[in-house]
Order: sequence, then C-alpha cells, then structure tokens
Amino acid sequence: MGALIFTVARSVSVAFITAALLALPAHAQPYPSKPIRIVVPFAAGGAVDVVARVVGQRLSEQVNQPVIVENKPGGHANIGADFVAKAPPDGYTLLLGANGLASNMTLHKNMPFDTLRDFAPVARVGYAPLVFVVPASSPAKSVQEFITMARAKPGAFTYGTAAAGGSGHLATELLKSDARFDALHVPYKGGAPALTDLMGDRISFMLINPLEAAPHVKSGRLRALAVSGSKRLVMLPDVPTFTEAGIPSFEATVWWGFVVPAKTPKEIVARLQNEILKALESDPVRDKLVSQGAVVEPMDATRFGTFLKSEIDKWAAVIKAANITEE
Repeated sequence: MGALIFTVARSVSVAFITAALLALPAHAQPYPSKPIRIVVPFAAGGAVDVVARVVGQRLSEQVNQPVIVENKPGGHANIGADFVAKAPPDGYTLLLGANGLASNMTLHKNMPFDTLRDFAPVARVGYAPLVFVVPASSPAKSVQEFITMARAKPGAFTYGTAAAGGSGHLATELLKSDARFDALHVPYKGGAPALTDLMGDRISFMLINPLEAAPHVKSGRLRALAVSGSKRLVMLPDVPTFTEAGIPSFEATVWWGFVVPAKTPKEIVARLQNEILKALESDPVRDKLVSQGAVVEPMDATRFGTFLKSEIDKWAAVIKAANITEE
C-alpha cells in the first residue's frame, strides 16, 4: 500500500513539474532563440527600408539568428506601427520608426496606439538632414537672399512636398516660422513629381532628403542653399548648415529609431539596445549608411525615449500653429 502511494505521489509530482516547465514563458529560453522581425512601416526601397536592412544584416550576424525585414506601408506609417504595438512583447518583433512616431500623435485624431504608452524605446540609429533646394534659375544664391525675396513678396512663393503632413511639410512650416516668411504649400504624391516641378520652375523651393536632391544638385539642375542638422553633409560638403546660413534656431531632420511593444521584458530591451548600438559601431554599417546620406548618431534607450518625447511636443506645436490637418 505504501509503495502504491509513493508511486502515485511521484507520478503527480512529475506531471506537476512537467506542466510547470511547459508553462514557462518563451523568453525564459536563451534570447534570441528564433528569427527576429523588423517591421518597416513604409514601402521597400525607401530610406527607412535601407536602414533596416543594413542594420538588420549586421544584427543577424551578431546574434546568430535570421533578422527578417517586413514592409507594412500605409496610413502615414500607422499601419506598421500599430501592428508592432499589438505584437507579442517577446523581443522578436521590432519597429524601425521615423518622424511619424512623434508627429502622428497630433496630426491624426483617432490614433490606434499611443507612442509613449504602447512602445518601449530601444535605440536611435541617426538621422538624415533635409536639403533646402531651389531651381538652378533662381536668383537666390543663399538662404538669406531667398528669405529677403520671400519677405518682399508675401504669398508669391510656393514649396512642394512628397505628402501633406510628412516630414518635408512640417519642417518647412517650422522654417517659415523661424525665418518669418510666407509660402504656399503644394502637396504631391511622392518626392519625384515634386522635384520635376521644382526643376521646371513651377514651384519655388523644397526641403527634401539628400538622396533625392544630391543627383540634381550635382547635375546643376538644382541649387542647394543649406542643409539641416548639426554638421555639413558628406555628399554635399560645400553646402552650409542652416546655422552657418544664419538661422541657428531651425532644426529639422528625418530620423530613425527602434522600438518594441511596451511590455517587452527589460532584459530583452537591454540586449537589443546593446546589439543595435554595437552594429552601428561597425565600419561597414556606418560606411553604408553614410553613403546613403545618413548621419549615424546613435542614442541608447533612455536618451531615445527623452528625444521621442521632445519630438512629440515640438511637432505638436508646429502642427497646431500652422493648422495642419490630416488629409
């Protein structure tokens, strides 16, 4: 009888331990133990996609797991971001976000997520400056000359952007406020048609990313008057910064940073942060990103979180002051 009781008790104990082990969360296994997914909320081939693939390839080599880039464009980048916000918080789904993570909080009335509440910052990669370009036929040879012209003829100047509410639109409204001049916004469906009209003298100026602007500047069809950011651009070394051009208050760039669902364990966030920062220190990664017009200026999770909050506040003020609405 005693042996029978012992056997039953041992069976119950084994079953209990087995059930407990099976119930352990996935992150109890060594992390990472399966492929990692980076969601890009834009179409393939754009700047954010390029950054994700360059960093993702190096990250894969470091953690010895596949890193898959998945494009989920649409909704001003909200579709992909919402997908990640609602993904399992296990460190296997990351979002490479950009300026929309901040500006969309004010630009859109019915957001499906809250950037500060639903994401945990991991690391910022860096930024790309915006280039102030005018047609080659423009009499303005500097930003100050352009501003003087624009102030003399209020409402006579126009600027193009790739989309209403995008980084170029918001940055130009900030510049108009800082430099105290007026210009009419002309939104396009993409940067290419806007540049075509700029080179054809149908609009007056643009603030656009260097990858799209540089070839036309070098060919002589456009003139670059200034670049945003704290330093001159490697691919356009003769173009001054806005500070050098006499507008030190203007600061607007296109930036990129990794976030994960808010409830991701802190130890996993720390591991991802360290691996991403390590990847950004490697010469091949830095060289590739710089060649694409990026400035590699990483931030750890804490600094990136502070930066993200400041960007939300900054662009909320711009959007409200310029009365910009979602279209």
